[in-house]
Amino acid sequence: MEIGFPLVYFVGVRRGFSRPIYPIYIISDDPQRNEFTLWFNRSEIGRDTSSLSITERRYALQETRRRLHQPIFREQVLHAYEMACAVCNLKHSQLLDAAHIISDAQPNGNPVISNGIALCKIHHAAYDRNLMGIRPDYQVVINDELLKEVDGPMLKHGLQEMHGSQIRLPRREPDYPDRTRLDFRFSEFRNAR
Repeated sequence: MEIGFPLVYFVGVRRGFSRPIYPIYIISDDPQRNEFTLWFNRSEIGRDTSSLSITERRYALQETRRRLHQPIFREQVLHAYEMACAVCNLKHSQLLDAAHIISDAQPNGNPVISNGIALCKIHHAAYDRNLMGIRPDYQVVINDELLKEVDGPMLKHGLQEMHGSQIRLPRREPDYPDRTRLDFRFSEFRNAR
C-alpha cells in the first residue's frame, strides 16, 4: 500500500476456477483489527444474479462509458471499406466493427477514417488482442503460436489462412490506413508475441 503496487485479486467463479482481476490496490489498513481495504472497479468482477428476484434482474442498472464519437466513426469507416471486412471481405454489417489502429485513449488515437479499419468481429478481437497484426505495407500477420495451433475450421480458415494476405483497402487513398499508425501498432503486436 505504501508504495502503491497493484495486486492481482482472484475471484472464485466455480469450483477449481478463478478469474484474475487486475489491478487491485490496497487503499487503507487497520493493523489492530488485521483488516485492509481494497480498491477495484466493481464492473470488472461482475455480479452473481442467481439470488436476485426477476424484478431485480430486470431493473438492475449498470453504468458504462461510451465513446460519443463511435457511431459516426463506425459509419465513416464501414462506408470507406464498402461495408466489408478488410481481411476476409465479410459483408454483413451486423458482424462488422470499425477497429481503431491506435486506441482513442492514446495520443494519435483520433476518430478519423485513416485510424480505422473495417474488421469483422473475429478479426477485430484478434487484432485488439495481438493475435493478428497488420504491417505498414498492409500485410496481415498472425501470431506464431496461433499459426502452430491445431483447432477447428474457424481457426484454420478464419485466421491461419489470412497470414500473409493483403488487406482490402478503401477506394479513396485518403481513407487508407495511416502507415505511421500501422507501424506503431504493429510494433505493439511484435512486442506482445
